[in-house]
Amino acid sequence: MKWKSRSIRELAHMVCGDTDYFLYRSSSYITEFFQDCDLDYAHDGSTRWAWVASRLEEVLAQPHPASSVPPDAFLRIIRATIDKGDAQDGDPDRSKALITLNAVLAREGWEAFYDEHDIGQLRHIATNTIAQMANPHRPLTPAEVERRELLTKYLDKSSEDELIEEVLLPLFRQLGFHRITAAGHKDKSLEYGKDVWMKYTLPTLHVLYFGIQVKKGKLDSAGVGKTGSANVAEIHNQVNMMLGHEIFDSEVNRRVLVDHAFIVAGGEITKQARNWLGNKLDASKRSQILFMDRNDILDLFIVTNLPLPKNALSPKEVKDPFDDIPF
Repeated sequence: MKWKSRSIRELAHMVCGDTDYFLYRSSSYITEFFQDCDLDYAHDGSTRWAWVASRLEEVLAQPHPASSVPPDAFLRIIRATIDKGDAQDGDPDRSKALITLNAVLAREGWEAFYDEHDIGQLRHIATNTIAQMANPHRPLTPAEVERRELLTKYLDKSSEDELIEEVLLPLFRQLGFHRITAAGHKDKSLEYGKDVWMKYTLPTLHVLYFGIQVKKGKLDSAGVGKTGSANVAEIHNQVNMMLGHEIFDSEVNRRVLVDHAFIVAGGEITKQARNWLGNKLDASKRSQILFMDRNDILDLFIVTNLPLPKNALSPKEVKDPFDDIPF
């Protein structure tokens, strides 16, 4: 990420607390600030803002997967800079600090905001994606565990269309996929084995196309008679159709083939089902298949901090119908 020198200077003054509504930090507290951000920087006694600006340039130069995804360390710095625990006189909710910070961030295509847990987040304006340290295998916080349980209950009762519209589409958009198109289930004759198709642009600007076949419940190889499960043989033909039929991309005005196929299940995808499908497909098609089951969906959805579907409400948020009845 390459930022304008002016933006880096102004952000450095905010970290140092030389700007209104930001906590003033002396040399030792600047060192503590970067340590809290998991960065091994120690202030050397030089001009505070100039030294911080140099460290910010180093952080922005760190590797990152895409222009819409900043380095993890930079996100930690932004969160620490607008930590609500550092509220100053005249700005108890840090709204004025947020406005000041966003005046700088907007110049570089970003926007900071607080999520429902009052944690600072960073949004890429052009793509409307939220920057996250999205490691789905990291330990979850208690709040994230609670949200995961609510989403699990939602998946238990949701339909296949709700799984697609309320969970998968927001998730894939957040993960950087674009031109996401859901076929829906009113025009199955037009699906050619795909519930959704989308594309992903690599850092080299090459484009990959993905088709998604979605099943609501468990996917196994034990037969179709089990309630809440689907046989992997059911999607074998759909996968072949998906990989063999072209889709029309109106952005480039031409027909293209799907490069990879996602098999997504709202329940478990058993090892037997994966092996069965792998044995049925030839080597070239086998390498094009990607699997995603319930645990993958839950972990990715939670760590990317997406808002839960409207029907996945916590009991605390549901009003008791007897509250308005006088006794």
